[in-house]
Amino acid sequence: MTSDTGLDIHVYVAPMRPVPNPDAEAAGVKPMWSPCSSTLVTSETEALLVDALITYDQADALAEWIKGFGKNLVGVLFTHGHSDHTFGLTRLREHFPGLRGLATRGVLERTQFEKANMGPYWQGVFGDQVPGDPVLPELFEGDSISLDGHQLSVLDVGQGDIEDSTILHVPQLDAVVAGDICYNQVHMMTAFTDDEKREAWIANLDRIAAMNPKTVVSGHKRVDAPDTPDTIEQSKQYLRDWGRVAAEQETAEGIFTEMMKLHGDRDNPYTLLLCAQLTVQNRG
Repeated sequence: MTSDTGLDIHVYVAPMRPVPNPDAEAAGVKPMWSPCSSTLVTSETEALLVDALITYDQADALAEWIKGFGKNLVGVLFTHGHSDHTFGLTRLREHFPGLRGLATRGVLERTQFEKANMGPYWQGVFGDQVPGDPVLPELFEGDSISLDGHQLSVLDVGQGDIEDSTILHVPQLDAVVAGDICYNQVHMMTAFTDDEKREAWIANLDRIAAMNPKTVVSGHKRVDAPDTPDTIEQSKQYLRDWGRVAAEQETAEGIFTEMMKLHGDRDNPYTLLLCAQLTVQNRG
């Protein structure tokens, strides 16, 4: 996206990649990690990155892409604390020494939790492509970030596919970088929500819609999918459908089958399978 405001927004998407899960393969679902985005907001001489991906090879490719813009990278803002958006900071600092990771309090606490508790899980998924001792971001307590004097709004909004999520609003471009509050043609991670949390999630999608953005960047998006605001309503409909289907179906297979009838055109049914399985398991 280009503009005459002095600001531009650019989106990098790491494509889906295989992950190990023999049980999913046996069930006829190809285990993949969803495509994941990082967004670069550029001004006349500076740039801010939003989210940092996870694996070494993803971060290496992202770094080369960033270097192509020829801007001074002032920091990386994390939209939420899931490691597939944060671990890449470790590798990016090798490309950009001293690079600052920035996280609101809730996001920082989640990154600290994942570093302390989730290392074996991520190594089981990505092996030696993830850091054993990931770099943590620093606490960001402001409500805006300046790029060459242009103010970008940092909004701590709460519930997305995880609690304590942050969005970046670039009003000069009518753009919102929404992290995992919004999804774009990819199955949504609903496993860690209940009815109340999904209602809060939908309310945050309404909050983004009320900004009347022309551009909405989702944290997980299909490669080359346009960053259009209709993804807001599409995400809301998915959450409504999930709540209804999960309540009606007793088995993970039933949830998976019915959701695929409604949203089978989205990337990565493996995410849907995991969500269905976890939801049934959590019923106790």
